[in-house]
Amino acid sequence: MKKKFIVLGVLLAAFSFTKTNAQINLGDKAIGAVQKGVTGFTFSNADAAKLSKEAVDKLDAEHEIAGPTDGYTLRLNRVFGKHASGEGFTLNYKVYKLKEVNAFATADGSVRVYSGLMDIMDDNELVAVIGHEIGHVANNDSRDAVRAAYQKEALMDGVASQSATVATVTDSQLGKIGSAIIDSKYSRKQESEADLFAYNFMKKNGYDVNAEESAFRILAKMSEGSEASFIDQMMSSHPDSKKRADDAKKRAEKDGLYKPYVQQKIVNTVPVTSTKKTTTTTKKKTTTTKKK
Repeated sequence: MKKKFIVLGVLLAAFSFTKTNAQINLGDKAIGAVQKGVTGFTFSNADAAKLSKEAVDKLDAEHEIAGPTDGYTLRLNRVFGKHASGEGFTLNYKVYKLKEVNAFATADGSVRVYSGLMDIMDDNELVAVIGHEIGHVANNDSRDAVRAAYQKEALMDGVASQSATVATVTDSQLGKIGSAIIDSKYSRKQESEADLFAYNFMKKNGYDVNAEESAFRILAKMSEGSEASFIDQMMSSHPDSKKRADDAKKRAEKDGLYKPYVQQKIVNTVPVTSTKKTTTTTKKKTTTTKKK
């Protein structure tokens, strides 16, 4: 799997077409069948959830996942575990032990955060990123994107028919859809709406909304450094990080909540439990003998 810095849709990332522009000649008869199939094609929320879960299960099997007692898992549970249920969806969280800066959420409620992201963002910034990814789920971007990915794989393999229901996908197709989940990009409008969702989520739950601006400033700074080629590639169809940071700042200013954000300490290690030694002091009994 290609390593890329993919943040905020990222997670932050999360669905759509792969970047190949291969010309596939299916033949006129095959293309006609495909077009008829797509025309009558229906794709429900349940279909999106089922297909997303299957693709994410495959991704989970291919990545190193932080265990239940790992510091990354403990931190993610502490920071976002309390928000696992709400607003019509149930979320499940896991950390991929990879140095890439990425996170994504899928239509079945799966949230995957890369350890590389957790290494550079504090708790509030992490909430902003994950809140953004959940925004894609709440806004049905994830459902629409996985639908497009499914249709694309059907078109590429020439297997779409006049069926109006979702067919069972092959392991190879699942792999392609999984890659689309990680490598894809949402539209500028979808990203902006997810940014707004994250801001409102933070405001509603009492987080420092200025951390959203800070998260984008971090990405903007990364784009100027050694990771520039990766960030530029990722941002090619996204709103500019600096602009998104400016927009987050304007939202906070409008609400009278703005103040320069100071990043907090980042701790991804298991808390050390200190054990106090119990010391027993024995009084020495002294006997004095009177002289006669």
